[in-house]
Amino acid sequence: MEPSGTFPDPMLKSRFSSDFFERDALIVSQDILGHYLVRELNGCKIVTMIVETEAYCGVTDLGCHASGNRRTKRTEAMFLPGGYAYVYLVYGLNYCLNIVTEKKDNPHAVLIRAVEPLKGLEMIRKNRPGIKKTCDLTNGPGKLSKALDIDISLNKYDLVKGRELYLEKNPENPDFSIISAKRIGIDYAGEYKDKLWRKYIKESPFVSKK
Repeated sequence: MEPSGTFPDPMLKSRFSSDFFERDALIVSQDILGHYLVRELNGCKIVTMIVETEAYCGVTDLGCHASGNRRTKRTEAMFLPGGYAYVYLVYGLNYCLNIVTEKKDNPHAVLIRAVEPLKGLEMIRKNRPGIKKTCDLTNGPGKLSKALDIDISLNKYDLVKGRELYLEKNPENPDFSIISAKRIGIDYAGEYKDKLWRKYIKESPFVSKK
């Protein structure tokens, strides 16, 4: 019997394999731009395109939650092999979705900072009441988590085989320019606060405003 929360293998052809995610966060953070983050919720399929990411690169990265090899209840998901979700709460208000990368026990992750809604806009608007501009629905990590109803229940979720949250390849293979910039909100990270490890699609109106 198929384990709960997974698809039969033939339905995985549009997904990225575990090997894709078991690489350095800097590589994955760039390679997933332009591809799809999908949320299946209450019979509705929400499809978004990833337009902005940040890489967090393991035990030496002072901006990373697992720097110094900190292994806590919060960071435990980062020590899983690439392809799992790391979801955490910021300031008791907003959830942030990260994709764990690299091999097991090498805690790298990619924060999904912003996405462009492509399908399921009605459900997104229901999850983000009062937001008028489409570009303001998902142009930030907390915003997109609210729009896609992502919370701590999806921490450690299998993004390779899961039914409810996953990535899909964009068959269009769009051509765009990628901008590299400093990560946001890590002024405590010493020299690592200046690393150009934030990646986003140039001129996308859905990139976060900060």
